[in-house]
Amino acid sequence: MKTALEKYILAAVTTNPAKVAGGTAVFIVKDKEEMDFFAKNLEAILDGIAHGIGEDLYIIVKH
Repeated sequence: MKTALEKYILAAVTTNPAKVAGGTAVFIVKDKEEMDFFAKNLEAILDGIAHGIGEDLYIIVKH
């Protein structure tokens, strides 16, 4: 039986602050280009995977 948390959200990157709430690091950016840049870099830095959730939100998830 596994007891450790295996999957969790490391960060969120968005152009729309209304789409996110507390509970994780949130990066609010000005446009899609900056959102893509942040998601790509955070994916590498945090050793996670970036998932696009609509056109204005990425979540970085640890699998």
